[in-house]
Amino acid sequence: MSDLVERTFHGLSQQLPGRVSLPGESRYAAATSIWAKPAGPMPRAVVHCRNAGDVQAAIRAVRERDLALSVRGGGHDWAGRALCDGIVIDLGDMRSVIVNPDRRTACISGGALARDVTTVTDPLGLAVVAGSVGCVGMTGLTLGGGYGPLIGRFGLALDNVLAAEVVLADGQIVSAGPDDNAELFWALRGGGGNFGVVTSMHHRLHDLPSVYSGLLVYPFSEAKSVLDGCAALAASAPEQLTVQLALLADPSGGLVVVVVPTWCGQPEPGEAQLAPFLRLGTLLAGAIERKSYGELLATFDAHIVSGLRTFMETCWLPALDGDSIDVFIHAMENAVSPGCAIITHEFKGAASRVAADATAFGLRRDHALVEVLASFADRSYRFEEEAHRDWARVTREAFASALPGGYPNFLRRDEVDRAAHSYGGNVKRLIEAKRLYDPDCVFSSTIPLPPRDQP
Repeated sequence: MSDLVERTFHGLSQQLPGRVSLPGESRYAAATSIWAKPAGPMPRAVVHCRNAGDVQAAIRAVRERDLALSVRGGGHDWAGRALCDGIVIDLGDMRSVIVNPDRRTACISGGALARDVTTVTDPLGLAVVAGSVGCVGMTGLTLGGGYGPLIGRFGLALDNVLAAEVVLADGQIVSAGPDDNAELFWALRGGGGNFGVVTSMHHRLHDLPSVYSGLLVYPFSEAKSVLDGCAALAASAPEQLTVQLALLADPSGGLVVVVVPTWCGQPEPGEAQLAPFLRLGTLLAGAIERKSYGELLATFDAHIVSGLRTFMETCWLPALDGDSIDVFIHAMENAVSPGCAIITHEFKGAASRVAADATAFGLRRDHALVEVLASFADRSYRFEEEAHRDWARVTREAFASALPGGYPNFLRRDEVDRAAHSYGGNVKRLIEAKRLYDPDCVFSSTIPLPPRDQP
């Protein structure tokens, strides 16, 4: 570490006593232990921020020495974008969730996880629109999109953001909303953390005391009939009903099909709406139950394993059909390890009715999001890394009907061409927003944006 950089960290430590950690310290180790095991250079320092002022100080230090910068919220990103070889702004101490007195909105701090939110909202019979698991950071999830089981009724997570507090690249703390920095507000909703550090967001709250859902497990030998049945049920399902699918290995290493239907409408018809999903085949485990939204998200948390090397590919499909189901089955039959999985998310209803140019998020039509995961315990075997990376890539490329682009939250940093397709007609406006709010590309360790020279 150069003397100049060392002096910068020393000065930052004096300005923020106890808030700066360096390699070898326990707090540094905790902040850099993220969901997917890092594969690149590790940070020189972590700044553990408590408020927007701390974030300002960290940005000033980064710009003073021209260091790389990244932001750690929940740390649940397969590509490890929470870390960089410079300074990490850690928002892990900023996890407050405050429900406003009118019970229509909640102020969520930048480091809050989805389960931090449901801990506060569940007892009130309220819900924000989150994702599918409780351990994911709300800010990162929301800025990129936010698919989840409430999407058909309430839209994406980003469709429910009303305002945000942002620290910009020049250190300004600004509010972004429909009437304040409206262009920044537009870009944040889909463009990720490319424009500043979001230290808090105001989310719309919904009356939702409970949902009906179940994690239903079927044998892989019946995958074709189970998935065909799911596709048929989903095609005619009301907006309040969403279905998530997963093909993966169970704890014994055997392949299974997991079906997760969720009903978020009025409770009375919920059990009857989901009953057909219990008859798709030979049910190995699972039941339909009424539960809180937080309990639903916790169901998936139990299956999240941290510290594995992970590769992910993603694509959008117009719909789940026989051809795509055949790809699912063939891919899993040729999986290179029990760490391989294919997971789907629905996009429908309220999310599809938002105008394509209302937010930066680029695809506003019914579709299925596919994530192809390949995880393994890193033993530094190069052939193992290549096998998992290739399996994920080959699987994604096998979807002949895939739409252009892909979900930006899941794209690799170098997939800028796919990112350009992902944003559709919003590309030019998004590039201009980047030039306006971060002309020096201080925020570069985030989801990919189209190249600045994009025509």
